[in-house]
Amino acid sequence: MKIMMSLVFLLLTIGVYVGSKKLYKRYPYPYMLPLLISTIAMIIILLVFQIPYETYALGGKWLEMLLGPAVVALAYPLYRQLPMLKNNLIPIITSVSIGAIIGIASGLLLSKWMGLEKELIYSLVPKSVTTPVAMDIATTIGGIPPLSAVLVMVAGIGGVVTAPYLFKWCNIVHEIGKGIGTGSAAHAIGTAKALENSEKEGASSSVAMTLSAIIVSFIGPFIVFLFY
Repeated sequence: MKIMMSLVFLLLTIGVYVGSKKLYKRYPYPYMLPLLISTIAMIIILLVFQIPYETYALGGKWLEMLLGPAVVALAYPLYRQLPMLKNNLIPIITSVSIGAIIGIASGLLLSKWMGLEKELIYSLVPKSVTTPVAMDIATTIGGIPPLSAVLVMVAGIGGVVTAPYLFKWCNIVHEIGKGIGTGSAAHAIGTAKALENSEKEGASSSVAMTLSAIIVSFIGPFIVFLFY
């Protein structure tokens, strides 16, 4: 029975996502992002049919297991753009470091301003890095890993939806600059979107995402220890 339920929810999730991609091709607006639309659609389906998340997770967990390999697959465009990355190594490291610090500081300041409990604050710290890393960091500093995963998703989708408008308002047109900004703030979700724009932007975003994960892994616990 469990195997059948797992298969049903796995196929349902894939079907909803494929449908969202077709919709996005027809209406390619930032707020029509397949991940955003498919997430909303799945939430509505679970609520309407009163399906517990634990039941849905029987199939959803198989997709979650593919997160790691999906992130590793981003190494291919990275390899193809190695010369470009070497030529811009210092600006990339500097900008990603600043982005990582701002990502942590913004989460801490916002949560402190809202008067959240420490456990929730710790869950916010790794919101700007990819999900597997964020959950590990949350575990290390005393946060709630599943909550961190949700916050990562919110940050990723929010970053992708708002990025085109921010780039336009700030007059950012350089592919590397856009890639670094997207990867630092919106991690793997942003990188997937950056790859749609160009390989150079996607490779820059992949580097930013990877460096951001490393930097936040080191300085995140330190900042939490320092201020809390």
